[in-house]
Amino acid sequence: MNKDILRKKDLNEMIDDHIGKVGTSKRDIFEDELRLDILGQTIKKIREEKHLTQEQLGELVGVKKAQISKIENNFTDARFETILKVFRALNAKISFNVEKGK
Repeated sequence: MNKDILRKKDLNEMIDDHIGKVGTSKRDIFEDELRLDILGQTIKKIREEKHLTQEQLGELVGVKKAQISKIENNFTDARFETILKVFRALNAKISFNVEKGK
């Protein structure tokens, strides 16, 4: 078999090929959505580790269960304030890295 055909690609190469190179609008949208998805998954994981239901977390935050579900499943553009309240209710430490664009 031809070794060129079987050459392995790393994840970044596959993303470049299928989504777009870094700096393109399609890639920027993909990366933003990925970050939001990771945020939602993190909230869900911590909530479950604390043995809280979505309804219980919603009560702690002051929102309905449906809002917690939407945040965890990236179905909404939740207000930043709500996200902060969720992390406070979970007693989770958060930190942000902000980089100035060129």
